[in-house]
Amino acid sequence: MKRHNPDDIRSKSLSQPFQSVLGERVSRRSLLLGAAAATGASIAPGFVGSIFSGEAVAGGTASSLTFTELKRVYDEKHHVAPGYVADVVMRWGDKVAADAVDFDPAAQTAATQAGQFGYNNDFIAYLPLPLGSASSERGLLYANHEYIDPQIMFPGLVTTEDDGGKAMSAEQVAIGMSAVGASVVEIVKEGGKWKPVQGEFNRRIDLNTPMTISGPAAGHSKLKTAADPTGTKVFGMTANCGGGMTPWGTVLTCEEFAYESFGGDADKTAFKGDIERIGYENSDYYGIARFNDRFNIEKEPNEFNRFQWVVEIDPYDPKSTPVKRTALGRFGHEGATVVVNKDNRVVVYLGDDDHMEYLYRFVSKNSFNANDRTANATLLDEGELSVAKFEADGTLNWLPLVHGNGPLTADNGFADQGEILINARKAGDLLGATPMDRPEDFETNPVTGRVYAVLTKSAKRKPETVNPANTRPENKWGHIVELIPPGEGKDADHASAQYKWDVFIMCGDPSKPETGSKFSADTTTDGFFMTPDNIAFDPKGRMWVATDGMNDFDYADGIFGVDTDGPGRALPKALFAAPSGAECTGPAFTPDGTTMFVAIQHPGENSDNIENLTTLWPDFVEKMPPRPSVIAITREGGGEIGA
Repeated sequence: MKRHNPDDIRSKSLSQPFQSVLGERVSRRSLLLGAAAATGASIAPGFVGSIFSGEAVAGGTASSLTFTELKRVYDEKHHVAPGYVADVVMRWGDKVAADAVDFDPAAQTAATQAGQFGYNNDFIAYLPLPLGSASSERGLLYANHEYIDPQIMFPGLVTTEDDGGKAMSAEQVAIGMSAVGASVVEIVKEGGKWKPVQGEFNRRIDLNTPMTISGPAAGHSKLKTAADPTGTKVFGMTANCGGGMTPWGTVLTCEEFAYESFGGDADKTAFKGDIERIGYENSDYYGIARFNDRFNIEKEPNEFNRFQWVVEIDPYDPKSTPVKRTALGRFGHEGATVVVNKDNRVVVYLGDDDHMEYLYRFVSKNSFNANDRTANATLLDEGELSVAKFEADGTLNWLPLVHGNGPLTADNGFADQGEILINARKAGDLLGATPMDRPEDFETNPVTGRVYAVLTKSAKRKPETVNPANTRPENKWGHIVELIPPGEGKDADHASAQYKWDVFIMCGDPSKPETGSKFSADTTTDGFFMTPDNIAFDPKGRMWVATDGMNDFDYADGIFGVDTDGPGRALPKALFAAPSGAECTGPAFTPDGTTMFVAIQHPGENSDNIENLTTLWPDFVEKMPPRPSVIAITREGGGEIGA
């Protein structure tokens, strides 16, 4: 996500900062290294590249990724490594519904946008067709549409960072409500190229789509409104950023920051503290509250509580109703990665993408049924949500967010389990969870069973909150943490109350010591990256990192491949570079690993307005604005990505 800046949110987190714990961890590692040097113990030449990894990386070793690395470039176009091609599959405004009209940026209406591909695609997923197959030639493309850029969408509209909603007309606001949410599009690969199909599965989901609320908080008094006295029905989703897929073929999409869709004075509500803890600015940036009373917290304060959840969507059933799963908690959701544990329970890893916020984990009560898809329909409604606490000795403890556990009682403001889930951040505060540097994506390596949490950055971190041994009091560059459950591969116990942890990569420019970056010693000037956002693993268990924020350092955001094990551990290689002003999100692979889908979000967002654009990507046609799009990266002549 780019438009709002999470570093500007004043976090109310009360727990020990992660950087201070990391500082203790690094300090202990440094002592071990010093002891080894004092005793004459041998240290591998490339160990500095994996000082946090627990395994040495020898200098001069090679990555398993054999492609020719892309040279660093930053301009108005996209670029891909030699031997690869990147084709646009879907763009903002392309037809989703069979009866949709052709895209015309000067003649948009809410009705036309409701049948077209939405704006600012973020998380994407590829789901094979037919259901249950492993087809890499025909499938469903799912895409989140996180937010809009009004100054680029609407000709003649001039906005500033703070007054977008005030300048928009009622029709423009309605278009914006239709442009967010999600799209499901059937796609097929013909002649080596992917193209959309106006098929039976195609669907748009937006801020007007009926949804249900399920789980322990469903029907809670804090979710009831005048329009929905049951507290179980809601219209729409917004700020959908990250996500995940379930083993039964549904998508989990994450509502991140809903506050930009709301207006009203928090001081005039009965639960100001709760509103401020979840993050609220009274910005009404998209003008929605001006024309829709349910988004004005003074008129309908509980409506705000009905957003910032994980939503489950069935792409294979276009008539199904999306469900907000309250058992997964309410916070600034980013990732929702699902893994079937060795005991057949389902585990969901969740990140809270804000400054000094937490990592979460959900473990289902019941088991996954691989032979009966319908039996899994409510699997995410019962189970235990917990929050992570990192210890300096390299252990990670999962602390249950369960009513009655320690301070999670009525005396501390939690009347029941539903209230804990609605205010998960406050519950995490009381349990002493570890604040992190903007947790974003969360993925499990399908080969090793290890779990990786992406921490984009936290430039607002104060020097007094870090340990003196920590070299990064202001983490402007981000890092990736490796969580190690007991066991390996399919035998890993993702439901264990305690893991080990380490730092996989510390991002930044290795040529600048002040960044404190840690990569393999063999990392090139083209291969290092910063501000990691989303990650994905290919079928061989290699990590692919999509970045968001390298534009701030005058570098292109892009896609970087990196091994997590072996001689190429922590050695990144650049595959793709996005156009000016854009970030890369996704990515997603076909089952055979021959196609990587990547979302290009907010190209040209650094433009003042539609009359003064920094790029016309991807069409480069006069009077056609830049268009957020999904691309397909393939190898010339075919073959696995990276190999």
